[in-house]
Amino acid sequence: MIYLDYSATTPVSREVLDSLVASSLQYPGNPNSLHKLGVEAKEIIDEATKQIADLLHVKPNEIIYTSGSSESNNLAIKGIAQVYQNRGKHIITTSLEHSSIYGPINYLVNRGFEVSFVDLNDDGTVNLNSLQSLMRDDTILVSISAVNSELGIKQPIDEIANIVSLYPKCYFHSDMTQAIGKTNVSLDKIDLASFSAHKFFGIKGIGVLIKKDKIKLEPLIHGGKSTTIYRSGTPALPLIVSLSKALRLALTDLNNNIKIVNQYNKQIREYLSKYPKVTINSTSASIGQILNISVLGVKPETLLHALEEYNIYISTQSACSSNNTESKAVLAVTGDKARAQSSIRISLSHVTTETELDIFYKAFDECYHKLTNLK
Repeated sequence: MIYLDYSATTPVSREVLDSLVASSLQYPGNPNSLHKLGVEAKEIIDEATKQIADLLHVKPNEIIYTSGSSESNNLAIKGIAQVYQNRGKHIITTSLEHSSIYGPINYLVNRGFEVSFVDLNDDGTVNLNSLQSLMRDDTILVSISAVNSELGIKQPIDEIANIVSLYPKCYFHSDMTQAIGKTNVSLDKIDLASFSAHKFFGIKGIGVLIKKDKIKLEPLIHGGKSTTIYRSGTPALPLIVSLSKALRLALTDLNNNIKIVNQYNKQIREYLSKYPKVTINSTSASIGQILNISVLGVKPETLLHALEEYNIYISTQSACSSNNTESKAVLAVTGDKARAQSSIRISLSHVTTETELDIFYKAFDECYHKLTNLK
């Protein structure tokens, strides 16, 4: 199997799985219980939380555990809106966000909120002048992903944060699902940040919302003691421990891992440049792990299933996108409907090998000539 869909999800690391199993067996108590087993379980969670906080340079009490990034994004957006709607009902975002950003925003629009979309530069990054022009006294939230999931475009988060900071009634949320563990990020200037363990070789079903001290949120889930007041439910000790392990491993030797994927990305771009019907949609602002291309005139699902015959797995869009063949993100950046209708995503990891890429090249060549000759 040649797996080139790491941005959708990653296989679980053996070390992470081992920590999940070990903590499940060794600490059976409910962390909310007052007896010895409960106290031991809470201590383990506190240790894991402190490790996560240290790795991300935040405070332990700023960590809210969720089921994943979709819940984290919903909690951030709806939670801010519920608490601070007396300040205003204006939200700013981009045309490059994940569906779990648009979902809660559309929910709020149907309840009287207003949303504005920032203009993009040619490379897909946020036009800072456009953002500045959209900011208003009644703007309560700016939500912009650190890295787009389809094209891999990395946004100038610090510069965006600097603009938002000029408006004390407004908070800045960033969906960092495709950034944490893949590229160097700083949470210093961000008010809220979302991410999920399964994007960096962790277990599915555990994510985090970082919420800075000064901010209040209305919870999505009420009732039942947990690690914070913002998300009720029995703390999932094994998942929390496994998240801590996955994050530590992901950030270990990160710069070298980035170098590896950048080399692979460059190599694939050079290889694909010989095909006249292939266009590269990812830009100079995209991270190495994500390479979005179009094979003009070929439906993305057709190419996906053709490569699947070779036991090679890629993606058409974000795995959470609706089942249509037009990528809104590619259209927003390229302005080309034909490219948006034929885009596919190749997503890499530092564990990808040269041998795997060689097999991919051979299979792609055969699929390309077979599918384009049908036209």
